[in-house]
Amino acid sequence: MAKEGTEMTEETEHMIEKNGAKETETVVSAGDAKEMRAVILSGFGGLNKLRVTKKAMPEPQEGEVKIRVKACGLNFLDLMVRQGNIDSPPKTPLVPGFECSGIVEAMGENTKGFEIGDRVMAFVNYNAWAEVVCTPLDYVYNMPDDMTFPEAAAFSMNFVAAYMMLFEVANLREGMSVLVHSAGGGVGQAVAQLCSTIPSVTVFGMASSFKHEAIKDSVTHLFDRNIDYVQEVKKISPEGVDIVLDCLSGENTGKGLGLLRPLGTYILYGSSNMVTGETKSFFSLAKSWWQVEKVNPIKLYEENKVIAGFSLLNLLFKQGRCGQVKTVVEKLFSLYNQKKIKPVVDSLWALEEVKEAMQRIHDRGNIGKLILDVEKSPTPLHHDSPVSNLSLENSWPNQHRLRFLDSTKSDNNEYIFQWHWFLW
Repeated sequence: MAKEGTEMTEETEHMIEKNGAKETETVVSAGDAKEMRAVILSGFGGLNKLRVTKKAMPEPQEGEVKIRVKACGLNFLDLMVRQGNIDSPPKTPLVPGFECSGIVEAMGENTKGFEIGDRVMAFVNYNAWAEVVCTPLDYVYNMPDDMTFPEAAAFSMNFVAAYMMLFEVANLREGMSVLVHSAGGGVGQAVAQLCSTIPSVTVFGMASSFKHEAIKDSVTHLFDRNIDYVQEVKKISPEGVDIVLDCLSGENTGKGLGLLRPLGTYILYGSSNMVTGETKSFFSLAKSWWQVEKVNPIKLYEENKVIAGFSLLNLLFKQGRCGQVKTVVEKLFSLYNQKKIKPVVDSLWALEEVKEAMQRIHDRGNIGKLILDVEKSPTPLHHDSPVSNLSLENSWPNQHRLRFLDSTKSDNNEYIFQWHWFLW
């Protein structure tokens, strides 16, 4: 084991190559480079506030692990952070991102449990979208041997949040029923997989119609997000459902509460309905807040219903529940090793393609998780690139977008498909 507070040598670089034999990795010694590439959010607003630039490379402090990042996760929360559409937004400029995977490159003092060269998954309180991050060891976990770096970046926030909401907040058991919004997203797919580990659980999924063919086998009943889903669910289950997982808020709060059976649990874990354009809209905020049904506490106990909220990042970084989260991660890794769950990766993007990736999230076009591949080069746009889909859209007033799907071939001879947009 490397001594605490030491940096990487040629010998440890060789160890990294040995540990990471499943994937080709290029690790730069900390002594060879003091700068790194990172995505910078210069201020709150639209996509033009994001850029990739060089900045000083961080060094681990006491109790911290320095990670050479291989992959980072993108979440809808990152879009809301970019807009400044969150409570107590941080000061800019900043490096966005809350989760990553990579290789331990160095350790500060008093960091036990890791070795230089370990393949790890980590939570980060911002700063994840960079070539190197430093984070306290309480937020770092050794990856399963068979897990790839993109899978790990798609795993941390989505599966931990899904597991804790289902099993630690709502107490999911055999024979229960769950309604999940955005069933085609990263959390939605994690919820569907975890529900499948419990016998006789019925999953009602809401998703855009174009996603239905791809995700139809992951849920029991699938509905278009634009229909009157309350009536459709009650046609199948007149008493409603046991658990509602809501990442939308607004008018869906009242609908979700209305669908709960006695002793049912409604969990709010997001408010994506507040995002309607590229920048923060105070009208959308007001509308979403106005549409939230005001709950009478007396009515709650009369109807035997439970209302809960869940924020994984607050649980980790503000409420100090690192030990509880670590236990959940260990349970999830066990399920992964048993091949009962597997992260769904929508697409891989270079750091320089972060704007296009964020636009895909904004359009709700992803199935599973979008990943920033730190070592990936931006996809060149050629006239002779294979195109499998081409469409014109008029999604915003007086603005058109040409959207096409471009394919590239990865090192392991698999094709990766990515959407690209031209705006005019």
